[in-house]
Amino acid sequence: MTHRTDKAHRADKTHRADEAPGIRIVRRRYVAICALLWLPPGLGLASMVLLLGERGMSLAAIAGLFAAHSLTVAALELPTGGLSDVLGRRPVLATAGALNMVACCLVGLGTTVWVLAAGMVLMGMSRALASGSAEAWYVDTVQASAGPDAELRTGLARGGTATSAALAAGLLLGGALPWLLGAGTGLGAGLSEATSGVVLPLSVPLLLGAAVRIVLVVYVLAVLREPPRPRVTLRSVLRGVPVTVLDGLRLGGRDALVRRLMLSAAAAGGALGVVELLIPGRTVEVTGASGSGALAYAALACVGFVCCGVGSHLAPFTARVAGGGERAVLICLGTGVAGLLLLAVTASSTHLLAVTVAVTGFCVFYVGIGAVTPNQNDLLHRRVSSAGRATALSVQSLALQLVGALTGLVVGAMRPGPLPWFLTSAVLLAGALLWARRGEERVAQVTTTRPASTVE
Repeated sequence: MTHRTDKAHRADKTHRADEAPGIRIVRRRYVAICALLWLPPGLGLASMVLLLGERGMSLAAIAGLFAAHSLTVAALELPTGGLSDVLGRRPVLATAGALNMVACCLVGLGTTVWVLAAGMVLMGMSRALASGSAEAWYVDTVQASAGPDAELRTGLARGGTATSAALAAGLLLGGALPWLLGAGTGLGAGLSEATSGVVLPLSVPLLLGAAVRIVLVVYVLAVLREPPRPRVTLRSVLRGVPVTVLDGLRLGGRDALVRRLMLSAAAAGGALGVVELLIPGRTVEVTGASGSGALAYAALACVGFVCCGVGSHLAPFTARVAGGGERAVLICLGTGVAGLLLLAVTASSTHLLAVTVAVTGFCVFYVGIGAVTPNQNDLLHRRVSSAGRATALSVQSLALQLVGALTGLVVGAMRPGPLPWFLTSAVLLAGALLWARRGEERVAQVTTTRPASTVE
């Protein structure tokens, strides 16, 4: 086993030394697309709820608008993944960018609930279309150039780091712009007056996000080149998408490794859902006021994105130290469990030491979650063909979202305190233990003996 691992390490180093310049270009383009995809959501994260409130929406109406977004994503996640596999990554990504540009304008400028609802639905459609398409393009292009055994983890890790960095930067910029426009300069008031209240200072981050989406569409159309694929007609698309979706759903039933990947992603989704649900209230409890708590949460969320990016950057190193992708998934999920346990043991205290330990646990959790995704997806891409790659990623994303929502409902009905955190730790631990009894040697054997059709 040690001999096999050492040999794999030497082969990996030789591969990186001989890596074609074209692979590095593809990797840079993938990183740029990840940043352009996730900067607009980061920009809207800090201001959207406040903007909707300024437009006169009640809390119930705001919750309904976000529910419309979430339901749209859930309903279209699998069909749009199939569309990407059948039609191609480039047109789907460009369409996603164009729809999101319109959505940002509608939400940023809309003053009635119906316009805002249309914007949120379009935003959900864009999110579903973009889900997995960029990553599928990257893997397809690298494998078409360097073969089915091409090294993927480094590019996936850098894409994850770019995603986290874009979210963190967008959160900071989206929170700072309205404040700067209203901080005694009169620019915000003048902008609102000149547009008869259509453009508010809180609208600016979303409008900036729309501009970023235009850049994304131009970039995708200009530089994304796909490996050749069969020409499609409307009839072949309508017939091929349902077949691709069904094949993606069946994959988890007939492939044990893919099934474990989906289950561990679902466990991670449950943990993320609970952290996002409980941490805002925890910050209010620590600071003693809702305003200061919201500010503290925004800062903590930014730190979380940074830690997730650091974890993603460390994913290849983790795999090398662990001796393979499966062990790396186990270690990363275990790291996330350790972070949740630190949050659990400090859940009932607002003492400075307890808060410090809780923040440490929060950071440890996000480092682990950030590091696990590239290692999981590296394993996934070696088990699926190009014809179903985006669909497999959509199934994984849907499992993460649905279990996150379900776990949030369960935890939300529980009394605050350590118990919800311990329950969530147990869920994530169960996901980690799925990888405890499997060897990387078995994965390598299955990967190398799979039919040639799976690496078209």
